[in-house]
Amino acid sequence: MDVEQIVNNSEALAQWVETSAEWLGLEAERTKVLYGEVERLLRSAGPFIIQVFEEDAAKFLAVLRGSKGNVYVVAPDRQVHKLSLDRARALISKKLDAPLQASLADWLREVGVPSRRKPRVRSAILHDALSAFEVGECWLLQLPPGSGFWRQLTLSHLPARFIVLVLAQLIHYLLLFASWWVIGSGALRGHLDTGWLLTWLLLLLTMIPFRLLVAWMQGMISIEAGGLLKQRLLYGALRFDAEKIRQEGSGQLLGRVIESAAVEALAISGGFAGLSSIIELGLAALVLSRGAAGAIHLLLLAGWIGIVLLFTLGYIKRRDMWTQMRLAMTNDLVERMVGHRTRLAQQVRDHWHQGEDEALAQYYDLSKLMDKSNVRLTSLIPRSWLLLGLAGLVPAVLYGNAPTTSLAISVGGILIAYQAFGRLTSTLAQTAGAVIAWRQVGDLYHAASRSEAKADPAAMTDSGFLAGEPDRVQKLVDASELIFTYSGRAEPALRHCNLEIYTGDRLLVEGPSGGGKSTLASVLAGLRHPNSGLLLVYGLDYQTLGAAGWRRHVAAAPQFHENHVMTGTLAFNLLMGRRWPPRRDDLIEAESICNELGLGDLLERMPSGLQQVVGESGWQLSHGERSRLFIARALLQGADLIILDESFAALDPETLHRALRCVLNRSATLLVVAHP
Repeated sequence: MDVEQIVNNSEALAQWVETSAEWLGLEAERTKVLYGEVERLLRSAGPFIIQVFEEDAAKFLAVLRGSKGNVYVVAPDRQVHKLSLDRARALISKKLDAPLQASLADWLREVGVPSRRKPRVRSAILHDALSAFEVGECWLLQLPPGSGFWRQLTLSHLPARFIVLVLAQLIHYLLLFASWWVIGSGALRGHLDTGWLLTWLLLLLTMIPFRLLVAWMQGMISIEAGGLLKQRLLYGALRFDAEKIRQEGSGQLLGRVIESAAVEALAISGGFAGLSSIIELGLAALVLSRGAAGAIHLLLLAGWIGIVLLFTLGYIKRRDMWTQMRLAMTNDLVERMVGHRTRLAQQVRDHWHQGEDEALAQYYDLSKLMDKSNVRLTSLIPRSWLLLGLAGLVPAVLYGNAPTTSLAISVGGILIAYQAFGRLTSTLAQTAGAVIAWRQVGDLYHAASRSEAKADPAAMTDSGFLAGEPDRVQKLVDASELIFTYSGRAEPALRHCNLEIYTGDRLLVEGPSGGGKSTLASVLAGLRHPNSGLLLVYGLDYQTLGAAGWRRHVAAAPQFHENHVMTGTLAFNLLMGRRWPPRRDDLIEAESICNELGLGDLLERMPSGLQQVVGESGWQLSHGERSRLFIARALLQGADLIILDESFAALDPETLHRALRCVLNRSATLLVVAHP
């Protein structure tokens, strides 16, 4: 498939751009750009690639960033060039407005519009006439959520904002100390005149903008960093090891979700308080060194910091035990709720609450221990410092001739350190919670960076593998000597498996339970990877096609316990493997397949039709309706090979006949797994 063919085929072009971006370590998001949004796109968005038309040929404009009057683009020579905003807008809009330019110019001349006003009038008319029309294909480029987190923070300008935050906080404290010095010096020397008061007032007023800047920067950093962290955790959840998910219960997975919120809230808020406390401790040490008991106070301050750390270790130990108990109780509660119907039918009522009282009593005892430790850390430590700091002044007062000014400075330093210890202990308590929560969340964070096979765009283009071209190849799947062994098992589930599937085949795989039927289906679908052997689709392996490319050609409906109805609209559940948001033809095809599968009555009962919310908190589906939803989801992906694993087991004979007829008509190549 040459370049011209790719450009003229919308789906092939989309695949090529997205595959190339993934190969380069980027993420390309296909988006719709209307004529009326071009200027806003050029000013604020970037980087992005957009299709333009010049001299009756389709080309692409790679925009890095835009400003008020110019945009910066990457040329074919890989150099960055500056282009005027008007020129870039004209290139992007040319496909739509070029056919109207000549007739519009004649019309403006006939009605007598002055020459100086013609450009503005022409632009206004074109905007009103064409604002709702798409100008061309566009892809927004960004780093994938699984890329380096520090790199994402840097691109979001968070390090620079953090430096501004630190400087603003430091200036705020310096102004605060200066105001104390002014008012204190005037009061102690007995000449608190109008000039001193005005200076003190001016310093207080100067603090206000810096305090506002600190609060604003904290909010900006919290929103940006929290958003990036949530995005990465969600991305990691989607890439989490499937085998590990199968081993965990729903309660354990819910615990991960709960702890992820705790990590964000505790780590970010605690980080800002910790920054303030560190700055305050440093300034407190500076002030105490100039006081009446300089060396003594510095030693006491250093020793008290060590004591704070020891108390923090004890608090971490108790909070860890409390967290583990809480998560265990959460897991037990969720599992009981999920299996409530089974318990009603199978378990004696007297045994429903066995062990609950003991668990609650243990949780209560651990909560008391943690609360006591928290009180000692956050309340006793700062107040004890006041007594210790004042005790350090006793020698200077009793045996020295320290001036009043030095004593006042020492008292000020003690108060600053008291405030710093109050912030520090709260910060350490929050940080301890975040560290403990991280044990549940860390796996999700690291899962986001798991490498996934990336398609080679050059290999796919050279082999003619884009957008429908593989139909000319007859052998769809070629599996040779496949071996797959589950983790922790000695015997392989698949042993020396050989299989060839040709375009148009209809295959039925039967066998006893545990014979490897579902394992074979998941290996063919790319959900599991063989330990050895060769598996090709149209002559290309998984590494060449990439995960997304493999899914485009092989779609599967796994067994019932491995397939799920998401809490969302029926349309989302049907089209989640296709594209989102859907277009009108997607919704029409989804409704057509539902009718063919016998789900028409369900759609009529639903008040909102395809837009009805289904799932655990929405419209409840029967076992057979869920099975047919899974079949429709696989068919709507439009893959060359459809794999259905036990998808017909819950259907009555009449519905089975209807669903089978739909599947045979809608699938180019079909593999069905069933019990004999």
